[in-house]
Amino acid sequence: MGIGPVEYLVVAFPGSRFTGRIAPALADIVASRTVRILDITFVRRAADGTIECVELQDLDPDDLVAYDPVEGTLAGLFNDADIQALAQSVPPGSSAALIVWEDLWAVPLTDAVRGAGGITVAHEQIPAEIAERALAEAR
Repeated sequence: MGIGPVEYLVVAFPGSRFTGRIAPALADIVASRTVRILDITFVRRAADGTIECVELQDLDPDDLVAYDPVEGTLAGLFNDADIQALAQSVPPGSSAALIVWEDLWAVPLTDAVRGAGGITVAHEQIPAEIAERALAEAR
């Protein structure tokens, strides 16, 4: 069996306020085997723009989702320079979660495409805000 598409999401929390509100939603999609969490990284960006990585053990466990980290190193996905670059998009005075996941729901389709000799030439996501706006305008 192959691997499904791997995606990432950076979610900023203004005022550096992580809350446990996203953990249940992540736990549900992990439990349903829709996705597999590959990595979670937290960063804080100070008001002066300084970026600090935050270790999982330094966060409130009630605000986190349990996941089984992939054994070994995920070489080639994200390194420290990537994390620093992504953290630049986080507003000063905010914290952010960088979540990397595999789309398990897409593994059968990925395997079928490869089995048929196909290759992916584009794979993009339309941000929810843009899709919501387009749907609202269509109504």
